[in-house]
Amino acid sequence: MASLFKVLFMGTSDFAVPALEALRSKGYDVPLVVTQPDKPAGRGLELKASPIKKKALELGLPVFQPEKIKIPEAVETLRAAQPDLVVVAAYGQILPASVLQIPKIACLNIHGSILPKYRGAAPIHYAVMNGETETGVTIMYMNEKMDEGDVLLVKKTPIGTEETTGEVHDRLAYVGVEGLMEALRLLGEGKAPRQPQDASHASYAPSIKREFCRLDWKAPAGCVFNRVRGLSPWPGAETSWRGMELKVYKTVLETRKGNAGEVLEISKQGVVVAAGVDSLRLIEIQPPGKKKMGAYDFILGHPDFRPGDVLS
Repeated sequence: MASLFKVLFMGTSDFAVPALEALRSKGYDVPLVVTQPDKPAGRGLELKASPIKKKALELGLPVFQPEKIKIPEAVETLRAAQPDLVVVAAYGQILPASVLQIPKIACLNIHGSILPKYRGAAPIHYAVMNGETETGVTIMYMNEKMDEGDVLLVKKTPIGTEETTGEVHDRLAYVGVEGLMEALRLLGEGKAPRQPQDASHASYAPSIKREFCRLDWKAPAGCVFNRVRGLSPWPGAETSWRGMELKVYKTVLETRKGNAGEVLEISKQGVVVAAGVDSLRLIEIQPPGKKKMGAYDFILGHPDFRPGDVLS
């Protein structure tokens, strides 16, 4: 019976939290939770536990935080748990063969895209930035390659035209729970499929680099709009005004024309900026050292910000 599976869980970010909660609430035996070591955070650089560590301790589950999962001592700790399955969700380290061979049945990964599309670390970001209208979660059998394992099942969901990566991320975390529970049921019934991926349709979503966050005002407004929502709330799209770096979190499409990056209008409704084709109204931004604010609130504190200025 699937309810008798012993599941070793590996995850770090908040994307993984609903899956861990679901395993416990459905009565699965979770002998060990593996997550990344505590990281310095904030101005004081105090060590901060991952969302999964916090949830595991709240649930009374043992936690293991190896610096490197591939070292022999870490592998032995995982092996000692004697799991039927290893379930991985946004863990943050590549699993070596020595770990993949531990469970009696399989290592399963909860991946936030419809594989083979958007393999890699940031599938949700790229799906939103590229203007996709649909995404999903793939439950796959893991191997030593990056997101190339056989597919057990896929759960799909639409992407709204104005949704941000943060909004899609939060929904996919629960879509992943649905997929995981169905996968465990199928495994328990001996009916779980195993479909190889078609590598000819693969695309990649590598980690977001700082330079990728810069807005290109020469691009069509629709592309800039998707870049902004795809980078919201993290790490945030960036532009600059007179040397001041500004993060941009929310925009609205406009049809006004002008030179790329030119400020066309300032009003209580926001700041209209021309793109390569059409324009955008900046709604929510963040100046250095400040919290997010309305674009007009920023203007009130910077009266020298005027139409005709150019964002770079």
